[in-house]
Amino acid sequence: MSQKKSVTASVFTFLIKPVLLGMAVAVIVLWVLPFFESDPHPSERHSMPLASYSDAFERASPAVVNIYTTQSLREARFQAQPTTVMRLGSGMIMDERGFILTALHVVENVDMIQVALQDGRIFGASLIGSDPLTDLAVLRIDAENLPTIPINRDYQPRTGDVVLAIGNPYNLGQTVTQGIISATGRVAMGSGYAEFIQMDAAINQGNSGGALVNSRGELVGINSASYQSEFTSRGSQGIYFALSYNLALRIMQQLISEGVVTRGYLGITAGQYYHDGYSTQGLRIDDVDENSPAYRAGLREGDFIFEIAGQTVTSVNQGLDLVAEARPGTELEIRYYRGDEARQTSVVIEQLRL
Repeated sequence: MSQKKSVTASVFTFLIKPVLLGMAVAVIVLWVLPFFESDPHPSERHSMPLASYSDAFERASPAVVNIYTTQSLREARFQAQPTTVMRLGSGMIMDERGFILTALHVVENVDMIQVALQDGRIFGASLIGSDPLTDLAVLRIDAENLPTIPINRDYQPRTGDVVLAIGNPYNLGQTVTQGIISATGRVAMGSGYAEFIQMDAAINQGNSGGALVNSRGELVGINSASYQSEFTSRGSQGIYFALSYNLALRIMQQLISEGVVTRGYLGITAGQYYHDGYSTQGLRIDDVDENSPAYRAGLREGDFIFEIAGQTVTSVNQGLDLVAEARPGTELEIRYYRGDEARQTSVVIEQLRL
């Protein structure tokens, strides 16, 4: 019996001790907690936002400019005086020499271009060069003490990244909209030579040519357009595009140095595919221009290209970039499959004519 009582007492002690210890800790916490809760600045603590992108906006916004253009139009032959049409857009200062990057459709076929800086200064701008395939244009203003857009060449946009679109929608003044990157590498804008970022940060009239930046205020892309569905005359909500900043920088540098963009021409239409029976990425030729370097080199519809100039082809964009960046007259080695047979050919690249 005494042994039974001893076991019961041990079990009781084992169960009760933690309970008593927990109660003691609770009493101490309740007594001490009010001292820690005192806040000398309660209004400041409650007014702080949970998340803010104001630092990113403040870094990038001084370099984003408002662009105003005028164009004279005659709607009819018998019209005595032409009608002056004003257009609105945005742009960004890329370097201290006064070079500004914007969308071509903002400044195309206009009579006058004016650029308004965020510090209140207004300048006339000249068109240095443009590229219809990427809808880019480079302007220049004669000004000093210019802010420039922050650029991080190591940054690679990823789906899900937070982005901010900065521009001048409807001439309301500089405005920022926030969203995320929905997809990268889009080519659904009518040009296989342009790589677009899809996002849901709103792009309205006047935002075109403005800056798309990340949460650190670094350039991600150049705001371009909203998605236009073939089933409706209005843009679809939440689907907007910006040209990739890496491509935009390459185009800008060539326009500044040469005034035009020179691209290599292969003469194929291609899509993204995996080769049947293999895990090889590449591009499948959907069509070949009969008067093209590709046709003369023996490439035909249905061929699957997996390597150009010694580099593995991982996407249509990357494959077209390898061709576009080759100077006319360059000979490129192309490896491809025709059915299950691996083949190789040499192609002499020509200049792309628009």
